[in-house]
Amino acid sequence: MAGTAWGWTLATSGEAGSELVFEGRCWKFGDNIPTDLITPTHIMFKTAREMAAFVLEGLNPEFPRQVRPGDILVAGRNFGCSSGRALAAKALQATGIGAVVSELFARTFYRNGHEIGLPLLEARGVQDLVHDGDTLRVDIRLGTLMNLTSGKALQGKVPSAFLLRMLAAGGLIPMVKSGTFFAGSP
Repeated sequence: MAGTAWGWTLATSGEAGSELVFEGRCWKFGDNIPTDLITPTHIMFKTAREMAAFVLEGLNPEFPRQVRPGDILVAGRNFGCSSGRALAAKALQATGIGAVVSELFARTFYRNGHEIGLPLLEARGVQDLVHDGDTLRVDIRLGTLMNLTSGKALQGKVPSAFLLRMLAAGGLIPMVKSGTFFAGSP
């Protein structure tokens, strides 16, 4: 059954034509953003919702105050590097962000994001394609990003079938609970 949440459309993995499509305002950040800047130490013992009020405040104080459900975070290379704080992905998800698009994710952050159902897309060249405030459409399943403000498009790296199933299920735990964890396995 399809549903709309946070300004994006998500159809469950059992539906024909399931989509992971997101449209929203672009929030642009640079290279080498560590999890310590995504979720500073002083917020680590708060709930994900409480942490959302401080996410990335050290890089852009307006982000936690003005981010809206469905917005798209765009970053350069090595987004989510450093400590591998799993709470960083949860705090970002709690802002209602539709998806995160990066030139390249730190590997631990990439896995943490998928495991909680946070849509991520690697797209080399994205930094040159967007400006802060542009309106973007991201299709995770197709690996595409369209800048609706400029009309330019970019092909990113499509996540594996396993990661797409995980996203469609809402993360690793919902996937395991649904019984689809081993679907398609040899």
